[in-house]
Amino acid sequence: MLRLDESLPREAPLLARGCGRSYGDSCLNEGGTLVDTTRLDRLIAFDRVNGIVRCEAGATVERLLDAIVPAGWFLPVTPGTRRVTIGGAIANDVHGKNHHRAGTFGCHVRAFELLRSDGTRVECSPSRNADLFAATIGGLGLTGLVTWAEFGLRALASAMLDAETIRFHGVDEFLALSSESSGTFEHTVAWVDATSRGGAFGRGLFIRANHAQVTGPLVPASGALRLAIPFDIPVARTRTAVRAFNAAHFHGSRVGRRRMHLQPFFYPLDALAGWNRLYGRGGFVQHQCVVAPAHARGAVVALLDAITASGEASFLSVLKVFGDRPSPGLLSFPRPGVTLALDFPMRGERTLALLDRLDAIVMEAGGAIYPAKDARMSRETFARSFPRLEDFTRHVDPAFSSSFWRRVHG
Repeated sequence: MLRLDESLPREAPLLARGCGRSYGDSCLNEGGTLVDTTRLDRLIAFDRVNGIVRCEAGATVERLLDAIVPAGWFLPVTPGTRRVTIGGAIANDVHGKNHHRAGTFGCHVRAFELLRSDGTRVECSPSRNADLFAATIGGLGLTGLVTWAEFGLRALASAMLDAETIRFHGVDEFLALSSESSGTFEHTVAWVDATSRGGAFGRGLFIRANHAQVTGPLVPASGALRLAIPFDIPVARTRTAVRAFNAAHFHGSRVGRRRMHLQPFFYPLDALAGWNRLYGRGGFVQHQCVVAPAHARGAVVALLDAITASGEASFLSVLKVFGDRPSPGLLSFPRPGVTLALDFPMRGERTLALLDRLDAIVMEAGGAIYPAKDARMSRETFARSFPRLEDFTRHVDPAFSSSFWRRVHG
C-alpha cells in the first residue's frame, strides 16, 4: 500500500483506500495499488455559524465529531460506525437512520476536489463539473481520488437523543410503525429476529428517536468506553446460539422511552472492538438489499422465509424504510423502499447458495444489492440493481479499478 503525497503513483490499477470498512471487495485491489488516504486528515475550514465544514478526504467521522460536536453541530447523515473516512462516505454514498428525512450523505455534499490519474485536479459540485460530481458520489472510488470535500452539518442542542424502543410482531407491524414514525421522528431503524418461526416470525425491536432539544454538555462520542474481544469466540456460527441470543434480545431489551448519548444510539458496535471475532476464523458475509414500496411486504417476508428454511442464522439483522429524497449519485444504493441488512457466518457453498436465493427474491421485486456490503453478487445482479450504470461507466478513470469492479464489470 502506498501513501499519497503530491501526485498519484503510476502503478495501475489504482484504488484509494481509507479505513477499509466495506465488508466486501469494493475497497480491495488484488494485483493493483492501494493508495492509503488516512494521512489526508486535516480539517481545512469550519464555519461554526452556518455549519459548513471542509476537510481532507482521509479525515474520519470520529475526527470530525471531535471537532464539530463541541461546537453544536453533527453530521447530516452518519453510517453505523465512526471509523470511516469522508472519502469513503462519498464513494459509497452512505446512509443512516434518518434517510427518510435527510437522504444520503451525498445529498449534503457541496463540493469536492477530484485528483485524476492524468494529474488533473477537478473541482466538482452540483453546478460545476456536475456529471463527474454525480458519478463520484456513490461511485465506489472509481472516478479518481477525492482530496477534500465540503458539506453541510446539522445543528445540535446537546449530545443526547430522546429515543423509544417498541416491540413489534411481524412485518406488518414494522411497516405500520415506520409509517407512523416517519413524520415525527428524525431517526428510525429496527432489529428483526431473522431466526424466528411460527407466531414469532418477523418479530423485532423498532427504535425511533429525535435529538433532545435541551441545553446540555456537547461531548463527542470518541471518549466512550470501548471493550474488546481478544480472541475468536465463534458463537455467531451456531444457529442454536444465535436463536437463543435473538430470543433473549427480543424479550430482555429495555422498551419504552429514554434519553441516551449519541454514541450508543448511532455507533453501538464501535464500543466492542473485534466484534467480528464472534464469527470465528471463517468470518462472515453481509447481504444488504432494498426493495420498492409496492413489493416491500412480500419481499421481506420471502427473504425471512428463505433464511429460516435454509438453516442459516443472521446474528445482526436490520430493517429500515428509505425515504424518497433522491441522491445526486448515479450509483447510489438507497432508493424508496425497505432495506434489509443481514450477516451470515461464511460456510462456503451453502452460504453462497442462500445469498443467490436472496438475490433472486430482490431482483424479482425490482430491488438492488448494496455494493459496499457485497463480496459475491453476479454481473447481471449488479447491472439490474443500477439502471444508470452505463452513464456512470463513461466517467470511470481508466487507471482506477477494484476487485469488485473487475468482478462485476470486467
